[in-house]
Amino acid sequence: MSEKKIHEDQKYIDGLLKNNSFIIQAIYDKFVPKVINYIKQNSGDVDQAQDVVQDTLITIYNQASEKKLELTCPFDAYFFLLCKRKWLNELKKIAHKEVTINEEVLYKDDDAQELAFETDVFGEKQALFTEMFQKLGTACKELLTATFKIKSMEEVASSLGVTYAYARKKKSLCIGKLTELVQGSPKFNLLNK
Repeated sequence: MSEKKIHEDQKYIDGLLKNNSFIIQAIYDKFVPKVINYIKQNSGDVDQAQDVVQDTLITIYNQASEKKLELTCPFDAYFFLLCKRKWLNELKKIAHKEVTINEEVLYKDDDAQELAFETDVFGEKQALFTEMFQKLGTACKELLTATFKIKSMEEVASSLGVTYAYARKKKSLCIGKLTELVQGSPKFNLLNK
């Protein structure tokens, strides 16, 4: 009986996934002004707010497409919490210290808090993966990128002009190196607590 009911606002997640311009415009019309106002009141400007909104929408889209995100709370609460967290993280990076902003709690929705946290962690993990991926050598990046796009290792080997056996062996080594880089990062332990 602990199965959570999918909220009617799931339409916003589905609309993002389908690149539905009507839904995306509705998100910008209904939910973005509150985020812009919040960021402007907390040491930011409109451009910074737009960047936070864009990053948040990309993170939501990626989680929805990769992890089949199901919304169990109002989209407004979920979206605002994610944007707020991203903005506070930006302020921390700028100031290189902890940031505490005194404010009233705008949402007490546990589902929104939980979903926002999960999406935030998902985005951080994705950013860590991307950062470490960039540290790989060119050959590894090309091979892994090809395997992300092409499912068949025979086709990957053919597209790169190498043997199937070499492609499999090299892929294994590259994934090992990427795993080592990710797990060796200080951020990795923080994200897996």
